[in-house]
Amino acid sequence: MARFASNPEQVLLRALQWEWVGLNRQLLGGALEPPVIGLSDSARRLGRWQRSTRSIELARSLVMEHPWGEVREVLAHEMAHQYAHEVLGALDETAHGQAFRRTCERMGILSLARGIPQALADGPDEPRVVRRIRKLLALAQSPNEHEARLAAARAQRLMLEHNLAEADAGGPLPYRSCQLGAVKARFQAHEKILAGLLGEHFFVRCIWMNGFDVQRGKPGRYLEISGTPENLEMAAWVHGFLLQTGERLWAEHKRRQGIRGDVERRRYLAGVVYGFGEQLREQAVRNQQEGLIWLGDAGLQDFYETLHPQIRSVKGPRIRATSAWQEGKQAGRGIVLHKPVTATAQRGGKRITGD
Repeated sequence: MARFASNPEQVLLRALQWEWVGLNRQLLGGALEPPVIGLSDSARRLGRWQRSTRSIELARSLVMEHPWGEVREVLAHEMAHQYAHEVLGALDETAHGQAFRRTCERMGILSLARGIPQALADGPDEPRVVRRIRKLLALAQSPNEHEARLAAARAQRLMLEHNLAEADAGGPLPYRSCQLGAVKARFQAHEKILAGLLGEHFFVRCIWMNGFDVQRGKPGRYLEISGTPENLEMAAWVHGFLLQTGERLWAEHKRRQGIRGDVERRRYLAGVVYGFGEQLREQAVRNQQEGLIWLGDAGLQDFYETLHPQIRSVKGPRIRATSAWQEGKQAGRGIVLHKPVTATAQRGGKRITGD
């Protein structure tokens, strides 16, 4: 930490160099030679590849103020420019010519990247399915528990029907990826269980990525999700809602039980998320009984495997079933998704330009 405080920019640049090495190895087969990586004070460009100096510049504002997942996306975009020039020899094409677009397709990134997707518009331009889900979740605020649960169940069913219809249509879908939450050294069991629930029930693929906490000057990990904009929107909202609801339920549990410390907090929160997951699984069974069976999204799987060709699976967390876990599970079974969808975990990005 002292080393970071004395020369923070060098530590940050070293983290960017390691990110470049990983992207080069995983997505480009190690074909590139390392460039000079630097930071710029540009207010117009998030990133720039300069062939004459063999350098990649990233805007300081991007690296210091945006999620690491967005920094990684911009870096990959500039690496695509580097690959088009130095490997494919496309020196006479425009900056976003055919060679560059082919490289982006190979890397699984957009040729006209815009950082992390913006929250979907609330209004007449909002996708119809998202607008209907917002209304259903607003109805789930009803004080009548039966009405609230019915509205929440209808929202989940609507998501399933929407994704089944898109899968049946067979056309290409606009898959994206975004970061949820901050880069942290460690994630607790309930956060890991929640990531599994998002992947199982909300039509996204989840992966734990290596990243860098710029403010603390330390490496860590973060959760990345991939899917269509509508599904990213819903998954991001559910992620934030459940984390906040779990903390609220724990605070209420402590107050009722007269508990002073947080020794059992992690087990209680893990129980909350697990209990909510039981609800989702029961709803999935009811959907299957009605003939609504989700077999997966081959297009999303291809997109995910292009982005992450070297995937390593790990075992889920093991939680001891203490009384706190059981009480948390019971509380989780009572959670109803009852607020309009807002993608607070996502941030809009600027258009990326490069040479």
